[in-house]
Amino acid sequence: MDFNEHTATRAVQDSFRGTSDPRLRELLDALTRHLHAFVGEVRPSIREWEHAIGFLTAVGQTCTDTRQEFVLLSDVLGVSMLVETLNEQEGGTESTVLGPFHMVESPPRALGDSIDLIGEAPPCLVAGRVLSSDGTPLSDAEVDVWQCNEKGFYDVQQPGVQPAGNGRGLFHTDSEGRFRFRTVLPSHYPIPTDGPVGRFLRATGRHPYRPAHIHFIVRADGHTPLTTHVFVAGSPYLDSDAVFAVKQSLIVDFTESTGAGTAARNGVRTPFHHAEFDLVLSRELG
Repeated sequence: MDFNEHTATRAVQDSFRGTSDPRLRELLDALTRHLHAFVGEVRPSIREWEHAIGFLTAVGQTCTDTRQEFVLLSDVLGVSMLVETLNEQEGGTESTVLGPFHMVESPPRALGDSIDLIGEAPPCLVAGRVLSSDGTPLSDAEVDVWQCNEKGFYDVQQPGVQPAGNGRGLFHTDSEGRFRFRTVLPSHYPIPTDGPVGRFLRATGRHPYRPAHIHFIVRADGHTPLTTHVFVAGSPYLDSDAVFAVKQSLIVDFTESTGAGTAARNGVRTPFHHAEFDLVLSRELG
């Protein structure tokens, strides 16, 4: 069979006939079909094709142990959020993107500990419950937390400035499914723009900003793990998140308080911000 624009797709699909895994065969078949259709529609020049290969190569070369540029590219193209949406389970807290900064393990911490290892910014108290979709509190659920600081930087972005593990914590809920920790109010921030994804955003006239948020991954036996954010109500960019991750149900008030009693019980100074919310997990099917 001559390889031409009319036979190319079938020729490549036929080359995967020996794929023993049916799901892999399905994925490769669909990838070939859609990718070839895209190329046939836009008819790229050789120079454009070379530029695209160079861009993807640069994305890969930018990845390190503490930076995931491919996740960032997936995020800004809306692919990460689409995959989350397609895999979302009914009955639980809405999910959203993992993001590119969950690159190091969160240090284990006791309930009530602070994930702010610097202590210069006004404190923030975060508390809530982990529940099953039927309302049952889930004890000993794992709550993995990470966030940027009050200036909009994660610890891995500022080695030598922020201590490793700043803004991160791995907690387990108590017998009533409750979690709590001290932190700082996170800031809105730009995603990294010093790499190929940043150049892509500039070329398309898009801003790089994300609204203020705290990341969570929650796990409990018999339940589907939840990857989500809690967004700070009133933050800039809630209506134009660079990675399309905002959902109305995930926006939470972080109220300012001067309550001396609450401050004393939690070991913080006044004034402080305070947020409380539930994280609900869906039961695993089967």
